[in-house]
Amino acid sequence: MRHKLAIAAALATLASPVLAQSQGDWTLGFGIAHVNPKSDNGVLAGPTPVDVGNSTRPSITFEYFIRDNIGIEVLGALPLKHSIKSNGTEIGTVKHLPPVVSVQYHFDVHPRWKPFVGLGVNFTGFWDGEAKGPLAGQDLRVKNSLGLAAHLGVDHWINDRAALRADLRWIDIDPDVELDGTKIGTVEVDPLVAGISYVMKF
Repeated sequence: MRHKLAIAAALATLASPVLAQSQGDWTLGFGIAHVNPKSDNGVLAGPTPVDVGNSTRPSITFEYFIRDNIGIEVLGALPLKHSIKSNGTEIGTVKHLPPVVSVQYHFDVHPRWKPFVGLGVNFTGFWDGEAKGPLAGQDLRVKNSLGLAAHLGVDHWINDRAALRADLRWIDIDPDVELDGTKIGTVEVDPLVAGISYVMKF
């Protein structure tokens, strides 16, 4: 009886459609991204240690498949806002957008579960820097940053046109910081970005 059940399960798996991503397909995903900067984000003005806070915002992805299972993905999100602290005291806030363009490979390891990996480039634009606490009244500026980004995740295809995605990114973000026009250091943000999303294939 057990052998019959095992054979039936194997045949059911083989009968499931193989939901490969084919050349010319494109996907659109809507989700939530949580940006978690690394600890110990550097020092400003010599001895001042800084810590950059977390931020969570809605995200959107677009991916076009240039070959079977190989896609080019663009990540976007609503503007993120981070608190900048030193020794527990908030010294500023800043907003930014971190779009990422990646080349990704999706593995055909299971009819429904599709892990993937990617490598790309990130451009982070910062604006609305505001000095607070002991720096209040001064002009705080965080410069734009360009760096690499790595991506891994898995899609669970619930049908041939829709999937649930869980993913994790590492992004190299190391902007210079200026106070009243003078560079006072570099902040090593280098966040991990955890996301969940609903992905539609067209």
